[in-house]
Amino acid sequence: MLDTPTPSSVESLLHWMSDRSFAVLTGAGISTSSGIPDYRDSEGVRRGRQPMMFQEFLNAPEARRRYWARAMLGWPRVRAAQPNAAHEALATLERHRVISGVITQNVDTLHDQAASHDVIELHGSLHWVLCLDCRQRTTRDVIQLTLVEQNPYMAKVAAVQAPDGDTLLDPAFEEHFQVPHCPYCGGQRMKPDVVFFGENVAPATAAKAMARVQHADGLLVVGSSLMAYSAFRLCRAVIDQGKPLIAINQGKTRADELLNWKVGDPCEVLLPELVQRIVGPSTAR
Repeated sequence: MLDTPTPSSVESLLHWMSDRSFAVLTGAGISTSSGIPDYRDSEGVRRGRQPMMFQEFLNAPEARRRYWARAMLGWPRVRAAQPNAAHEALATLERHRVISGVITQNVDTLHDQAASHDVIELHGSLHWVLCLDCRQRTTRDVIQLTLVEQNPYMAKVAAVQAPDGDTLLDPAFEEHFQVPHCPYCGGQRMKPDVVFFGENVAPATAAKAMARVQHADGLLVVGSSLMAYSAFRLCRAVIDQGKPLIAINQGKTRADELLNWKVGDPCEVLLPELVQRIVGPSTAR
């Protein structure tokens, strides 16, 4: 059973958000209670091995084979993940215009599933796959069916789940793995429609996120260490405008010295309590 947030945490959050319309920036920490692992520990240090880098994926067929073998086993868990109380609370706060919208670093679409409106996905979505040759997009579910048909030997392989649909897989299973072909052009350079490490956020997406922050009365960070510059720059912009920057995060963030206030209560506990206090118990879940 989840602990009740301390009254001081709730009161402080109410103090900062009352009579203001904050934009919200979320990271992996909001989805961990939905069963999706995060990248970093409470000290902001990355767990496990280095993630796939964009240039490596682009230039090395063996890297694409390694990625898709692991992603084939990781996708079902991402696909089955459901929004938790924090996602639901943010959707409720948006419906009641307490917050102006959500910007997320996550690629799991859980904010969309919770019925948040016009979510800005800084790093894309795992639910789509992009062909790097013809630029056509295909749903991840379609690609998964292809992977399962082409690699039946993987059906009974067990692997430990890692962030963003990745898994920890014995390299021996990768040697004969068949990567997916594009259903439009037949190309083999299929990439999840997400921003890899070493890749830039699309300029239009970055501009839209910046505009949302600039038009908000402040920024609430939820479950992010802010180590990615695409997120940290939004925090810097808020401070440069003289607006409040607050965070709900269990551990260090890159912006700790900039924050006006931070609390370590679990977001899936604190945000529903905020809904009850601002909106009322009838709409809180």
